[in-house]
Amino acid sequence: MNIIPCSIKTLNGLYDISGVEVGQHFYWQIGSFQIHAQVLITSWVVITILLGSVVIAVRNPQTVPMDGQNFFEYVLEFIRDLSKTQIGEEYGPWVPFIGTMFLFIFVSNWSGALLPWKIIELPHGELAAPTNDINTTVALPLLTSAAYFYAGLSKKGLSYFEKYIKPTPILLPINILEDFTKPLSLSFRLFGNIWADELVVVVPVSLVPLVVPIPVMFLGLFTSGIQALIFATLAAAYIGESMEGHH
Repeated sequence: MNIIPCSIKTLNGLYDISGVEVGQHFYWQIGSFQIHAQVLITSWVVITILLGSVVIAVRNPQTVPMDGQNFFEYVLEFIRDLSKTQIGEEYGPWVPFIGTMFLFIFVSNWSGALLPWKIIELPHGELAAPTNDINTTVALPLLTSAAYFYAGLSKKGLSYFEKYIKPTPILLPINILEDFTKPLSLSFRLFGNIWADELVVVVPVSLVPLVVPIPVMFLGLFTSGIQALIFATLAAAYIGESMEGHH
């Protein structure tokens, strides 16, 4: 029942995890700050792709959608259905958050499956998909945790915390621990799968750069898309759970 020291230890563990490195990384030194340039570069590539695609597709919206506009309307409808299924009738305000999470992770994952970032030579370090880095995959679940806490508190106020003693106060430590395991499981599931996918792609590309890697790339595209869907679905489910009560 020693909850507070356990919670502090868990938070310290999350802080230590943010410093974990796999492979070589590319840094910028700005004054006394060391910037993880690999994540910034590849993240902004992904953001540019998303923003550029949207601007091109909807710069001239039509009453009867065609081509790119039709595709993005389909994506929006898919995200709305996903949010409504997991959150319920109050899903509307959360569509932008769930959509942003899904699209950023989806395009990041696909960039790792399609682009062998590691073969791009740098003065030092190497590039990889944003979701190939543990710092990114920890930051995204922490945002999700903040979102479902905000959702619960904004709807129920301080009575939101009653969920920790339901159905019985004996479960208080387990219910608290659950809030720490959610971001951890989201983080390591996403990081582990994307890191493995990139390794599976980059090794055949380095050895046989033409035909052999193609089936592996298709498999990577499939699993990358599934990981983005799982993350978005769980994020929406956690938000819906915090608004409806403990299940």
